[in-house]
Amino acid sequence: MSGLEPYWARNDGVGRAVALLLLVMSVAAWVLILWKAWLLQRARRDIARAVPAFWDAATLDDGRARLAALDREGVLLPLLEAARAQPAGGTLETEAELGSQLTRRLRDALHRALAHLQIGQVVLASVGSTAPFVGLFGTVWGIYHALLAIAAAGSITIEKVSGPIGESLVMTAAGIAVAVPAVLAYNLFGKWVAGCEAELEGFAHDLRELALHRRER
Repeated sequence: MSGLEPYWARNDGVGRAVALLLLVMSVAAWVLILWKAWLLQRARRDIARAVPAFWDAATLDDGRARLAALDREGVLLPLLEAARAQPAGGTLETEAELGSQLTRRLRDALHRALAHLQIGQVVLASVGSTAPFVGLFGTVWGIYHALLAIAAAGSITIEKVSGPIGESLVMTAAGIAVAVPAVLAYNLFGKWVAGCEAELEGFAHDLRELALHRRER
């Protein structure tokens, strides 16, 4: 903390607020990174195990029980429930063809599952894109504040200039340090979500075909 004390003491409320904002952004980004890494890894493993287990089941009820046991993030079971749902009579939904009804229900369930997997992506993208500019603003403000203090002192030496300005430049480095993990995590998680989306879309398509076949018999 000793290295931060001169910077903190020399800065005014704006400079301190920028430093605190970067700290909050860093903590929020790392909490999301750790949580989403755990969530998405678990969802990927569950999808890889649950889908083959469902299709290996002898009956639909057995398949549902297997999904309920393996689908810990709840992204597969709602698709099955949507395929098995019976809409209430006398509604606009029942006026559409059976295939269209299934498509709409499965699409809605798929969108809810993807929304669950994409939680926090906007925060990571926002931190990754804004943190460098927040740090740059802190640097500019710190240099401005340091120059005002030097001008008020009435004497300029290299020691008086280099110290405050060097400390202010740390804010730019801090902004980049906050942004880089958030950007890398956003890109990696986007790839994982896209992989889960492809698997879920394939499962939804197969459920639709199964439901149509069973109702035609």
